[in-house]
Amino acid sequence: MNISEKTCVEFVDVLASKAPVPGGGGAAALVGAIGMALGSMVCNLTIGKKKYAEYEESVKEILVQASELEKDLLVMIDKDAEGFYPLSQAYGLPTSTEEEKKIKEETMQKALKVACEVPINIVRACYKAIKLHEELVDKGSRLAISDVGVGVQCLRAAILGAELNVVINVNSIKDQDYVDKVNAEMKELVQGGVKICDEVFKKVEIALGK
Repeated sequence: MNISEKTCVEFVDVLASKAPVPGGGGAAALVGAIGMALGSMVCNLTIGKKKYAEYEESVKEILVQASELEKDLLVMIDKDAEGFYPLSQAYGLPTSTEEEKKIKEETMQKALKVACEVPINIVRACYKAIKLHEELVDKGSRLAISDVGVGVQCLRAAILGAELNVVINVNSIKDQDYVDKVNAEMKELVQGGVKICDEVFKKVEIALGK
């Protein structure tokens, strides 16, 4: 059974255990998917309502994009586990001789980049999902405005969490060009995403009279 197909109770139980996967990356992907699903719910509660007719087509388009992002993030729960496996194996390689040390180091460097791939993609997907919430906070049903707030806070946690899973691996990578490229992209997406999340959440609070 794929990790993403477990029940909520099963997922939390295995997450709490000492099993190597799922870990922070898989948790971030799930929280991101939940955040986007809340956005989809707001779309579904808005579409067909006369009061929001001017946004109908726009909200329908948001829903299409949101559905794809939800699926992508759910797939990444298992992809993250798959990406971490080679690294978990590399840690156990022998280092008795200089040759073994060299082989382990080369294997580790390759595995670290593999382990980075999915968290990087989680950050990218969460940023796209955050941008959709930025639209929804102005176009979605006011009756579901609190759900935009919850969704965007889930995505805020997810994008920050996924970034940490990039950082912990990037810190051990010796390919400086790769490291600089990844760090620059992550900084732009995460800082930009968090800023949008905070702006959206503030709009939600104002709408609710907080």
